[in-house]
Amino acid sequence: MTNEAPPRVGDLLRTAAARATPLVRATADASLGAPTPCAEYDVRALLNHLFDVVVNFRALAAKQPADFSRTPDRLADADWRDHFEAETGKLVEAWSAPGAEEGTSGAMRLPARTVGCMVLLDLTVHAWDLARATGRSFAPDPAVVAGLVAEVEGMAPMARRMKVFGEAVDVPADATAFERLLATTGRDPRARVA
Repeated sequence: MTNEAPPRVGDLLRTAAARATPLVRATADASLGAPTPCAEYDVRALLNHLFDVVVNFRALAAKQPADFSRTPDRLADADWRDHFEAETGKLVEAWSAPGAEEGTSGAMRLPARTVGCMVLLDLTVHAWDLARATGRSFAPDPAVVAGLVAEVEGMAPMARRMKVFGEAVDVPADATAFERLLATTGRDPRARVA
């Protein structure tokens, strides 16, 4: 029995970005006011949040400070779709750099790999939120889901205390691995958006 090293965060982010960025690019301006599975966000706010996460977690990969104190409206720029794709590419590069997964990162001094998995989770579940809000389908790569399961289970108690995750949702026995992951974050994978 071999102990294989887990996939690198940069590789998983590259795979996740390949599924998420086309979804973001194809989001129509007419959809920006639509509700999302995240009660506090409409589509515009969700995209601005995701944009902010991408930019700040790039800094965290380099062990630099991140500023989550405000979320600028990056969608005010007519080229926001191009900018999102460019920033996501920079995020992948940052987490692919030597040493990105080593040591600790962020104000809470969490293990850098855990921090990288946080942005991987956001890029994955918020892509699902966006798809659900805009009537589209989204299925992440199974390798990304597999790479997140243990990390998400480990971070869930802290994330719930910090109100980042909701309470876990019960799912049926035939739920997929991704549906179980969504349920761990407090999302009902089979509910309709209001």
